[in-house]
Amino acid sequence: MEPIYLTEVTKIKNGKKIVVKDTLIKEAKLDIIINNKKIASMMAVPLDLKELIVGYIIGEKIVDKVDDIKEIIIKSEDERNYEVLIDAKVSQKNIDKLDSEGVIVSGCGKGTSVNVDINSIEAQKITTGFSIKADLLFNEMQTFYGQCPLYEQTGCVHTAKLYIDKDTYFIGEDIAQHNTIDKAVGKALLKGYDIQHSFLMVSGRLSSEMVAKAVVHKVPILASRTASTCRGVMIAERFGLTLIGFVRGKSMNIYRNPKRIEV
Repeated sequence: MEPIYLTEVTKIKNGKKIVVKDTLIKEAKLDIIINNKKIASMMAVPLDLKELIVGYIIGEKIVDKVDDIKEIIIKSEDERNYEVLIDAKVSQKNIDKLDSEGVIVSGCGKGTSVNVDINSIEAQKITTGFSIKADLLFNEMQTFYGQCPLYEQTGCVHTAKLYIDKDTYFIGEDIAQHNTIDKAVGKALLKGYDIQHSFLMVSGRLSSEMVAKAVVHKVPILASRTASTCRGVMIAERFGLTLIGFVRGKSMNIYRNPKRIEV
């Protein structure tokens, strides 16, 4: 399914009204059904859906690893509503937490709170010695947006980039910020990469749920052109994440754990 469509809009420019074609992003509702039980719904751009689901269910610790997923079937009758049918070895305890805690921001259905409880995050402290040079991050951030085709076409999506090495990276694009991380990480996991030796760039603010996503996936460095919230910084401090904001030109603000950035 094409994630974009064209429509006519009336544009006012230089004191004149003109009718032009505009490119808009599509969004769809996903019902996630694991072992015949619906566990959540979310809104997403209908692109890279398998990768999104893999990143989501591993990030929420519903499944432990890719090998625990036996099958993913994605069905749609009208291209606006999808059923994602998953056969997998699961943690029932973590499925139950989706009902009880409401900390997953899905954009639709279950899990609407953006106030992530630090004590509810199931993650180990990030202790890897992985580090990068500051110039690498500056250069990658400058080219980041030009590598995101949906953003280039519509200007209406958030983006994430998971950098593995100079020849390998994975892009996630979606209307929901947190979905972009799941898509990028899901792509890398399905390819078998060790994401504990990578860094992640995102287009939007470093809110608590975005920082929690990086922590749970054990990505050691998370960076953005914009700022972090206070709770985002608290999560980074507790779990050993290198959290960086305002990466612009040759300047950045490292909120916590600066040892992974070499000058």
